[in-house]
Amino acid sequence: MSAGRVYLVFYNGLQFLGWSYLLLQILTHFKNGGEYGDLYAAVETTLKIFQTGALLEIIHAATGLVRSNVTVTLQQVSSRVYIVWFILHTLPASRSSIGVLLLLFAWTITEMIRYSMYGIQLVTTTPYFLTWLRYTFFIIAYPVGVSGELLCNFAGYLEAKESGIYSVSLPNPVNFTFSFSLLTVLVGLVYIPCFPPMYIHMFTQRRKVLGGSQKKE
Repeated sequence: MSAGRVYLVFYNGLQFLGWSYLLLQILTHFKNGGEYGDLYAAVETTLKIFQTGALLEIIHAATGLVRSNVTVTLQQVSSRVYIVWFILHTLPASRSSIGVLLLLFAWTITEMIRYSMYGIQLVTTTPYFLTWLRYTFFIIAYPVGVSGELLCNFAGYLEAKESGIYSVSLPNPVNFTFSFSLLTVLVGLVYIPCFPPMYIHMFTQRRKVLGGSQKKE
C-alpha cells in the first residue's frame, strides 16, 4: 500500500471517528434534557476541529491524491467552513437558531457515511448498503443542510447588522467601507445559483453508481 493510500485511510478513519463522536455528543445532549438552542455549546470544539480538517480535501483534490472534482469540493467545504467560523463562531445569535440542529443532522450523518465509505474502499470492496446510503441520504441531507446553513446565516446577518461587527464605515483615513452584514447577504444569495447544480450533480452520480449496480444485479 502506497504512502498516499495509507495517509488517506488514516485521514478518513480519523474523520469518521470525529463525526461519530459528534453524533454521540448530540444524542447525549438531548438525552440529558438539552434543547436545540444550546446544542452548539455541546459540540463546538468537535465541530470546529473536524469541519476545519475537511479543508485538506481541497488539497487532496487539487493535487490529484483523490479523483474528486476540485470545484465541487471547494464549494462544499468552503460553505461549511464559512458557517462554522464566520457565522457560528463570530455571531452568537446564530447559535440558538434551529438551523444549527438542521445542519448538524445533515452534516454528521452525511460525513459518517462518506468517510466510512471512502476509508473502506481504499482497502477492500465497499458494502453495497454503504454505497446506497452514500448516494441516497443526500436527497434528504442536502436540502436540510442548506436550509440549516441559510437559517444560521440569516440569524447571523441580523446580529451583524445590529452590532456592526467587522464593518468599516465612512469617513475614515483610507476612504474604505465594508459591511460584514452585507457579506452575509451576498453569501446567502450565492446559494441560489450554486445549490441546484450541486444537487443535480449528486443525482447524476447516483444514477451512475446505483444504476450501474442494479443493471449488473
